[in-house]
Amino acid sequence: MIYSRELLDEYRENKRFVTKTSEVLHFTGVEGYDVYNITAPFTLAGQVVLAGRIEQRDSEVSSVGLFKQTSETTWAKISEGLDLPLQDPFYTKIDGKIILGGVDVVFSEDGQAKWRTMFYQLENTSEVKQLFAGPWGMKDLRLKQLNTGEIIVLTRPQGEKGGRGKIGALVINHLSELTLEKIENAPLLLNQFCEEEWGGANEIYQMGEDIWVLGHIANFDEQGNRHYYAMSFCFDRSAHAMTQPKIIAERNDFSEGPTKRPDLEDVVFSGGLSFTNKRVVLYAGISDAGAQKLEIENPFK
Repeated sequence: MIYSRELLDEYRENKRFVTKTSEVLHFTGVEGYDVYNITAPFTLAGQVVLAGRIEQRDSEVSSVGLFKQTSETTWAKISEGLDLPLQDPFYTKIDGKIILGGVDVVFSEDGQAKWRTMFYQLENTSEVKQLFAGPWGMKDLRLKQLNTGEIIVLTRPQGEKGGRGKIGALVINHLSELTLEKIENAPLLLNQFCEEEWGGANEIYQMGEDIWVLGHIANFDEQGNRHYYAMSFCFDRSAHAMTQPKIIAERNDFSEGPTKRPDLEDVVFSGGLSFTNKRVVLYAGISDAGAQKLEIENPFK
């Protein structure tokens, strides 16, 4: 099992020798709303965009929109772009098509919530087609098509099977093979989160023959505050295990900024990585109220 405290101690020891640079991202066209839990930039219909969760500070009702870059740190909402009733967007590419995902949250009259992961195919910045709805009760469902054409599926059950949240995995040959039954029966990875903590995958990468995952690991402290850290690990298919887990960023690495609630101050939610000009930049949601980018060392070395 892995423990965030051990990973954090190791990370902080190594971090003493590394200088990191963060930048706060600003969003226009969404006045009165926060934008957080963003993706890394990606190209859609010839335009570089990123997706972000759009939400008022005192609400959990959110939407996902697309933004185009207008300066180094400023992104403008595409006014005629998509507007999906989701949280925590992510993207992947399968058979040459951009797939956008997010969490569909439904609130009952008594304030209780249930959620599932949704997938949409993006034709352009305004046209979408729903592809698949994951099982209720599961966030952080992720897909990645490998060089072989196979599709890695990472799951995140909670409850009797996954406790507070553990990662499972399966492999399919075509997106048409994805079913709720296969997702729910996906075996959990070995060597992962302890019972008191939880985590999930945010993006999957293939580097040569290796499969790497950008994710998060989280816990509660004694006061009930949440602590989320950006992490990475290698997925060993033969052993069906999480290997080389490490924290790659914590809240103190980023600039000061607002927080949605006091218990969410120490939250970094991994969005995605950008690899350009030998630089690796982590895009992340910060304290459930803002978004920043942070230049880091390549976590997949």
